[in-house]
Amino acid sequence: MGRGDGSGRIVSASDADDTGAGILHVDMDAFYAAVEVLHDPTLRGLPLIIGAPDGRSVVSSASYEARRYGVRSAMPVSQALRLCPTARIVPPDFMRYREVSRKVMDIFEQVTPLVEPLSIDEAFLDVRGVRRLWGSPARIGAMIRARVQDEVGITCSVGAAATKHVAKMASTMAKPDGLLVVPEADTLDFLATKPVRAMWGVGPKTAESLESRGIRLIGDIRSTPQSALERAVGPALAARLKELALGRDPRGVETARVEKSVGHEETFDVDVTDPEMLRSELLRLADRVAARLRRAGWETSTVAIKIRFSDFTTVTRSQTLPEPTSVGQRIGEVARGLFDAIDRKDPVRLVGVRAERLSDAGGALGLWDDDADWRRVEGALDSAQERFGSAMITRARHLGAAGGRGSAPHPRAHGLD
Repeated sequence: MGRGDGSGRIVSASDADDTGAGILHVDMDAFYAAVEVLHDPTLRGLPLIIGAPDGRSVVSSASYEARRYGVRSAMPVSQALRLCPTARIVPPDFMRYREVSRKVMDIFEQVTPLVEPLSIDEAFLDVRGVRRLWGSPARIGAMIRARVQDEVGITCSVGAAATKHVAKMASTMAKPDGLLVVPEADTLDFLATKPVRAMWGVGPKTAESLESRGIRLIGDIRSTPQSALERAVGPALAARLKELALGRDPRGVETARVEKSVGHEETFDVDVTDPEMLRSELLRLADRVAARLRRAGWETSTVAIKIRFSDFTTVTRSQTLPEPTSVGQRIGEVARGLFDAIDRKDPVRLVGVRAERLSDAGGALGLWDDDADWRRVEGALDSAQERFGSAMITRARHLGAAGGRGSAPHPRAHGLD
């Protein structure tokens, strides 16, 4: 696997076998940086950092020229400049990025109606039903890459496989500007030699836990006893990893989306500096968002937060989930992780949590349910709140956290933790 800078890039030959590889994952290459070069061609070939010039801000994206110096997304800009002192800092223009994204997604939808956007710059496509119109999956992937280049002016990488998980891995390995095809019959061989860090949804902490036990390759997961996997990462994640390592991923390309979002914000009477209070507030807001999702019969695929500092500077961050959810604990964990990654310690005036890319609950066939226990707990919480009122039932950890909001908890409130 490459390091995100194009090293280790693997692509398929033009006549590669694509039998059974009907799921495509298309990912734009260094999207924000590519759009800035499209807007200002004088930036081409330069190491670019997309982010605020404030040294305390973080890198939103970086060109491949900057990545070769070790610059990565979410890295503090000050650290990125130490690694690459000659980098040009370009402030992000999200309106421009959304406009280019719409053009790219239009191309996808002209190829197949089965398009599932994952974020502003990537999507899954199911092309099994359009082969008579456009040809084999590999041919369709090549056509999409050519159209995005010719009609939009940026490059993309495509992974083609029998499952979403393998297709996403393949597109990452093909970066930048490449196509990697994994025929269905080669799925297990393809996975066996890849590092566990390459798996979609395996973060650094999970990877470290596995590697510390000698589980370094996906093939190692297959040969590791389930009990040993469970000791490393817990029962739910162990079951998930085993299924993925065996090439099993029943998730289909989802196109049905509810064009709405659900969010809650809280403005403090007094600016807050205590990070634990802010993390607790994010969890409280996540619970409120999740309760609204459950009442409406929706699930979210993207969690976003808003942080407004005392100087009214506002920072937003978002993360796409491996599986849709309406569980407050899961939404809260993601929200707090996004908050922890913000490299700024100034007093906070406002926090917000928003659920985006909503779909009908239960519409997708999941590979696992990490949140089964929390789902039962929060279902009981919903029932209790319907009976006693939302002000009467809350998490125990929230009972002492209301002071910064200028309102004390109800004296008869009950805690659920």
